[in-house]
Amino acid sequence: MARDYTSLHDPNAEYTMRELSSESMGLANDRGARDVEITDVQTAMVDGNFPWTLVRVYTDAGVVGTGEAYWGAGVPELVERMTPFVVGENPLDIDRLFEHLVQKMSGEGSIEGVTVTAISGIEIALHDLAGKLLDVPAYQLLGGKYRDSMRVYCDCHTEEEADPEACADEAERVVEDLGYDALKFDLDVPSGFEKDRANRHLRPGEIRHKAEIVERVTERVKDRADVAFDCHWTYTANSAERLARAIEDFDVWWLEDPVPPENHDVQREVTHGTTTPITAGENVYRKHGHRRLLEEQAVDIVAPDLPKVGGMRETRKIADMADTYYVPVAMHNVSSPIATMASAQVGAAIPNALAVEYHSYELGWWDDLVEETVIEDGYIEIPEKPGLGLTLDLDAVEEHLVEGEELFD
Repeated sequence: MARDYTSLHDPNAEYTMRELSSESMGLANDRGARDVEITDVQTAMVDGNFPWTLVRVYTDAGVVGTGEAYWGAGVPELVERMTPFVVGENPLDIDRLFEHLVQKMSGEGSIEGVTVTAISGIEIALHDLAGKLLDVPAYQLLGGKYRDSMRVYCDCHTEEEADPEACADEAERVVEDLGYDALKFDLDVPSGFEKDRANRHLRPGEIRHKAEIVERVTERVKDRADVAFDCHWTYTANSAERLARAIEDFDVWWLEDPVPPENHDVQREVTHGTTTPITAGENVYRKHGHRRLLEEQAVDIVAPDLPKVGGMRETRKIADMADTYYVPVAMHNVSSPIATMASAQVGAAIPNALAVEYHSYELGWWDDLVEETVIEDGYIEIPEKPGLGLTLDLDAVEEHLVEGEELFD
């Protein structure tokens, strides 16, 4: 028997003094043509190289907004849980509705984790919806445009990902054949020198192996592309510092997540201990989670994941905070075209954007999910169409649904 998540109740949320619904706030929906109400929120999970959760917000004006939440179990149920909190609300009040959902779900984990992820999916859909209702692109809702196109960095893989020469070959192919001038490769790959996968320690041979990957790739592409390297929060502080110093002489765009994300003190010490640029942020939630990283200059580049961190306005707020410390933003992204475009729209609207990640270049049908071309020659042209500027191809979505999922109404 299916659970009815909409019937769950939280006494704390019901009696909170910070109730931000339009009724509690005394907001009169007297906005002329902008008197619009949300009627429903629905999800559909697509089986891509990650299980993408698409989110749609419906209105009594017949206009629908499409968003996406970062992948993960339980996200569709959380969206269903929150639907009653936004039904009847005006979708143009994006910031208040975000805070309303955070407040209502505060007892259920809206500080971080999948609850924030679910809120992010709704928030992105609200930007798409508001843009359509006001007939402006989403970047306009965020303050306007700094750039007409957003640079994309391609997350690269090869069947022989531990072979430095194979990585260099793939780097050259992606630059020459696919047209990207920004790349990323994984460094947390087997070297043959490992003794214990649990202790996070890098032996000298492992560091030599990883440095060789960096050397081969950067030497092969030279100035044709910037190249970053990802460690997936794997190593001890000492190992991370030794690795970062070992690659200081190479043209490394950044070294990403060399240590686990929980301890910002360790993150700071690693960053301060090397001239290799250090990046982190994909595992930190909302602007509050990024505060210490930025205040203590614990990163050289910050990497929020937009459909995970809190959505488009929250990412904008993180970027503004980063800009006060002169820190650029490289948006982590493993999403479908929907959240990828949402990231690009934010990138267009902030001064300190470096690039948006693309993680699906080996998935032949990624761009079939929408009717428009998203990435061309390593860049995303920012649409002037209302909202995100994308149209879901519902036939393609239905074809690639996770088993057991149903298409939106």
